[in-house]
Amino acid sequence: MASYPNVNAANKYARDVVAGRIPACKEVRQACQRHLDDLKAAKSRSFPYRFDRDAAEHASVFIQLLPHTKGRWAREKQLVSLEPWQLFIVCAIFGWLKKKTGLRRFSEAYIEVERKNGKSVLAAAIANYMLCADGEYGAEVYCGATTEKQAWEVFRPARLMLKKSPALVSAAGIEVMAKNISIPEDGSRLEPLIGDPGDGSSPSCSLVDEFHEHQSPNLYDTMLTGMGARDQGLMFIITTAGFNLAGPCYDKRRQVQQMLSGALPNDELFGIIYTIDQGDDWQDPAVLRKANPNFGVSVSEEFLLKAQRDAIRYPSRQNSFLTKHLNVWVSARTAWLNMADWHSSGDDGLTLDDFEGQECWLGVDLASKTDIAAIALLFRDEIEDKNGRAKTRWTVFVRSYLPEGAVERASNNRAAYESWVNSGDLITTDGEELDFDIIREDIKDLAGRFDIQEIAYDPWRATQLAHQLMKDGAEVIEYRNTVQNMSPAMREMEAAITGSRWRHSADPVLTWMASNVVAKSDAKDNIYPRKEKEENKIDGIIAILMALGRAVLTENDEAEQSIYDTTDVTC
Repeated sequence: MASYPNVNAANKYARDVVAGRIPACKEVRQACQRHLDDLKAAKSRSFPYRFDRDAAEHASVFIQLLPHTKGRWAREKQLVSLEPWQLFIVCAIFGWLKKKTGLRRFSEAYIEVERKNGKSVLAAAIANYMLCADGEYGAEVYCGATTEKQAWEVFRPARLMLKKSPALVSAAGIEVMAKNISIPEDGSRLEPLIGDPGDGSSPSCSLVDEFHEHQSPNLYDTMLTGMGARDQGLMFIITTAGFNLAGPCYDKRRQVQQMLSGALPNDELFGIIYTIDQGDDWQDPAVLRKANPNFGVSVSEEFLLKAQRDAIRYPSRQNSFLTKHLNVWVSARTAWLNMADWHSSGDDGLTLDDFEGQECWLGVDLASKTDIAAIALLFRDEIEDKNGRAKTRWTVFVRSYLPEGAVERASNNRAAYESWVNSGDLITTDGEELDFDIIREDIKDLAGRFDIQEIAYDPWRATQLAHQLMKDGAEVIEYRNTVQNMSPAMREMEAAITGSRWRHSADPVLTWMASNVVAKSDAKDNIYPRKEKEENKIDGIIAILMALGRAVLTENDEAEQSIYDTTDVTC
C-alpha cells in the first residue's frame, strides 16, 4: 500500500490550524478550512475537483530531493526539507485536479509570506519541478520581476539546485547555462524575465517574486494571457507586503481575501496570506509566530525580537517592520493612519441610499482641472460605547473625478485608474480638463436627496464653483487649508477611526488616498496632511477633513470665524 507522508503532514497542518493548535491569522485559517471542506465535498459526484494524493506526493518528493543553495544547510550539503506549511501549499497546488480532465485545478497561486521564511527557495524548487517533472512538453518557465536583481533571486537558486544535482541533470537531459536552463530534446527552458515581456511567450509557469514592487500589471497580464495555449499553466506569485496600495499586488491580495471569505468565489485561485489579525498588538512578541510560519527554522526568534524592539524604539523603522516581518500593508513610509484600523472601519455594504434625507456636510477639493477632484459627504449620528455613554460617529462617502486625458497621461497610476473607472469607483469627464459643471450638477442632485448643512471649499481653486452653488441656494463656507484648520479635523478623524466611531464604504480610491497621507507636524504639535510624491493623491481625504472641520465646529457651537480663517499660513 502506498504511503503519503507529505500529504498526511499537509493535511495535518490544515487540521491543526483550524483547531487552533497552530497560531494563524484569519486568512491562513480560511485557506486551511477551504482545503478541508473541499476534501469532504470531493466525495460528491457533483463536486468538479478531486484531490490526487499521488500528484501531491510526487511534487513534494521531487522538491525535497533538491539541495539547499545557501547558508549552513548548503554548507552541510542538506536537501530541501519542506515544513508543514510549505507542504500544505505544494500539496494543495499540485494535488487538486479537475475530475473531467485530470488537469490541475489551480491556475493561479498567491502566497504572501514574510522575509526570511524561505519563499525564494520554495519558488526556485517549484520552477525546477515545472521545468522537468510536470510532464509539460516544451515547458516555458519564467522568473519574472521588475529588475534583473530581483529576477535572479529565484533563478539563481534554481540554477544552483540543478548544478548540484548531476543525476537529475543527466536523467532529464538538462543544460545549465549562465543565464538560461534548457532541455534541448523538447525545447523546454527556464530563464529570468525582467520588466514587460511583450507578447509571443507561451509560459507553462510564471513565477513572480516580490509582486508588491510592480507598479503595473503588465508582466502579470502578459504572462497570464500567454498561458492560454497551455493545458495547465501556473501563475505562481510569492511576495511580502508592500507600500503601494494602488498597485497590482494589493489588488490581487484583495481578490484572494474575497475568495477566502466566500465573497467572490474563484475555484481556480489558490491563496494564503501570513500576517496578523485586526486587533493584534504588533508589539506583542506572540504575534511573531503567527505571522512567520518558519519561526525558529529559517528565521530565528532572536532576529525577529530584535527587529520588533528596534521598531518600537525607533518609529522610523516601524512601517518597514510591519510590512517585511508581519505582512501589514501600510503604504506611505511615514503614514498618518494605521491602515489596519482604516480597513476595519470599512463596510462595503454601506450605500448613500441608506442615508436618504439625513443631514450631512460636504467638502469640495478641486486640485486642478487636469487632476483628481473630490467631494466628500459626511454624516453624523450617535452611538453608545460599552459603558452606555453616547458618542459621535461619522460616516463618509467620497466621489472622485478625473478627466479622461489624465487617465491616458498617467504613468505610475494608469493601471489603477483604469481599473477604478471600470469598477465605477472613479468618475471620468470627457477631454483633457475636468468639467466642473458635472460636479456642480452632482452636488445639486445630492442637495435634493440630503439635508446638506454646509459646503466647505478652499477658495484657492473653487471660488467660481462656490459662487455658482450659492446661486443654487447652497450654504457655502470658505475653508482655507491652513494648519490650524486641518489639525483639529485630523485629530478628530484619527481618534474616531481608532475609537470605532468612523465608517466608510470601503471605496478603493479613498482607501488608496488614505494610505498616501503623511502627517507633518509643527513646533506647536499641530499636524497637517501631506503626500510623499506627486502621484500619491490625497484629494478625497482633504475633502473629508474640510467637511469634518465644519461639522465639528457646528457640534461644539464654535462656528464663529477664527483668526486663522484668514491667515496666510498654509499647509
